[in-house]
Amino acid sequence: MKRINIAYDGAVYSIGEQEFEEYRDRITAAHEHNEPFWLRVNYGEGRPQPADLLIAPGIPIALIPIAPGIDDLDHPEPDPDDPSDHGTGTDDDG
Repeated sequence: MKRINIAYDGAVYSIGEQEFEEYRDRITAAHEHNEPFWLRVNYGEGRPQPADLLIAPGIPIALIPIAPGIDDLDHPEPDPDDPSDHGTGTDDDG
């Protein structure tokens, strides 16, 4: 993967041209050794702005590897008949 989306405090950020495993290992090490650090990411669409996220134990973060050619900006619509579906499920209609 050469692009990584990051879910952090309810917002989505991205890192381009980086390897997923490298960032996962770096974040894991910071948690294991209780060594916080600032992670430079991009925020926004079109012309992204740089942003720094504090990576430390107790701060939830999710790394999402994005395959080349995938339009990750199209979020699935929630299933109105499933109260547990918040738009993150798959479309089983075909």
